[in-house]
Amino acid sequence: MLFEVWAPHAHERVELELEGARHPMERDPLRDGWWTATVGDGVPDGARYGFSLDGGPVLPDPRSRRQPDGPDGRSAVVDHAAHAWRNEPPGHGLRGAVLYELHVGTYTPEGTLDAAAERLDHLARLGVTHVELMPLCPFPGRHGWGYEGVSLWAVHEPYGGPAALKRFVDAAHGLGLGVVLDVVHNHLGPSGNHLPPFGPYFTDTHHTPWGAAVNLDAPGSDEVRAFLLGSALAWLRDYRIDGLRLDAVHALADTRALTFLEELSAAVDELAAQQGREHFLIAESDLCDPRTTTPREEGGLGLHAQWNDDFHHALHTALTGETQGYYADFARAPLAALAKTLGGVFFHDGTFSTFRGRTHGRPVDPERTRAHRFLGYAQTHDQIGNRAQGDRLSASLSPGLLACAATLVLTGPFTPMLFMGEEWGARTPWQFFTDHTDPELAEAVRRGRRREFAAHGWKEEDVPDPQDPATRDRSCLDWTEPEREPHARLLDWSRQLIALRAAQPDLTDPDLAAVHVTYDEEARWIAYRRGDVRVAVNLAAHPARIPLGPDGSRVLAAWEPVRAPGPEGGELVVPAESCVVLAVL
Repeated sequence: MLFEVWAPHAHERVELELEGARHPMERDPLRDGWWTATVGDGVPDGARYGFSLDGGPVLPDPRSRRQPDGPDGRSAVVDHAAHAWRNEPPGHGLRGAVLYELHVGTYTPEGTLDAAAERLDHLARLGVTHVELMPLCPFPGRHGWGYEGVSLWAVHEPYGGPAALKRFVDAAHGLGLGVVLDVVHNHLGPSGNHLPPFGPYFTDTHHTPWGAAVNLDAPGSDEVRAFLLGSALAWLRDYRIDGLRLDAVHALADTRALTFLEELSAAVDELAAQQGREHFLIAESDLCDPRTTTPREEGGLGLHAQWNDDFHHALHTALTGETQGYYADFARAPLAALAKTLGGVFFHDGTFSTFRGRTHGRPVDPERTRAHRFLGYAQTHDQIGNRAQGDRLSASLSPGLLACAATLVLTGPFTPMLFMGEEWGARTPWQFFTDHTDPELAEAVRRGRRREFAAHGWKEEDVPDPQDPATRDRSCLDWTEPEREPHARLLDWSRQLIALRAAQPDLTDPDLAAVHVTYDEEARWIAYRRGDVRVAVNLAAHPARIPLGPDGSRVLAAWEPVRAPGPEGGELVVPAESCVVLAVL
């Protein structure tokens, strides 16, 4: 069996330690900085190994496929061919998709991939098309969000490791669900990161909120980019993942003419062509730049979709009236902001952002840009978990307003995404939790979290301790809620809307120019038409009278009983904090 490692920082020698035995490695004459060693063919799956550089401690493989003892332990051999796949990927693309963001560690009390797989039938009945898993790479301790992972080719062992991920993907595909994986290329966790001794994986040329930047453009960056590309393709190839969500691509410092994101997009498209099935990349970006999703041949980065935080912020301010932080830009006229995003994607399209103190964004061309390239959502892990107490919209909004939020997400022009439990209005919070094994780091995170929210008026004792196991436990979904009201009614409403989206072609029409929006800021209602489907949402605490024009319509779904206008059209009366979906006669 061939073992190889890129270790240009090794001066004299590299040794492979395999099951306690040392094997000298040789420099590869054809690849600068690479070392190789061939061991007999009988290396079993699960065999432990690591690399020693210049007589130093044994370190895990940078390309480790498994870390059974955590990020600081030995790596383990993984035989990907040993898994007998039972189900073929369903092949869903983004057009017509409905995504469901899921954190394995809190989706069930057990917090494992196998336990999550047992709940996949709920998602199949709900009608979503893809499960978007939050990051799975190993991190110290048992519980965490996953954004401080290391070993970018491996699966967190407390979740079940590589074998459990394959079982999960296989089970999802068997139910007709695609699987999307959230991957983090912009930084690695501060603890358990053993890459620097091997080579220039990081550079001081750029600085990020997490310290030195991942090396995408300094000397040695060719191999670093290949490391990241290989990791991304491995998820799609070895685990049959259908798509990747790329965390905070705006934090990827990259000055090269051919950017890493373009390289990744091209590599993923090539793999999809080889496999004869669709793969896609979804970016998280706060740049409000349509070039992120513009095809490469048209001068863009070629990513297939991106999260649209502007839609979220406009919807959040319209629902809650909150004005702090970045919500201030949207809170002056939230219905107008919401209308602008529904038809034009970005609120900041070259406008002044008071939060940033400068102009921000670039317009989207609705004639050329497809709506399904943008994800729309009312809640995400970020927008809930980065609040002081991790409170969901359900903590402050009525069931009617939660139904309105679901309607705007699930009938809007963008690819919808729900955060786990949102479909039934879950009351459990989703808080920031960690399980750092380094006491100094744990205390630094605890103090930093409290200091951050103290600046916004919170008392320290009211900010949950990230290291307290109870913080994670509070964040687990309560699976008895869907059986009780108002959760059961909200769950049924979500199912109705997702079924309507699948049944009405106009609701998956990607033509942004065909979205026609009207609203009344003072009366707090918004309505839009997509082909022969009309949607009316009343956020006010009193009934709203919404003019629909001369066309008649019939009710497809309504949160509260509504009488549709007759064949001559006219005015629609929508009850307080309610919503309705209509078909034009």
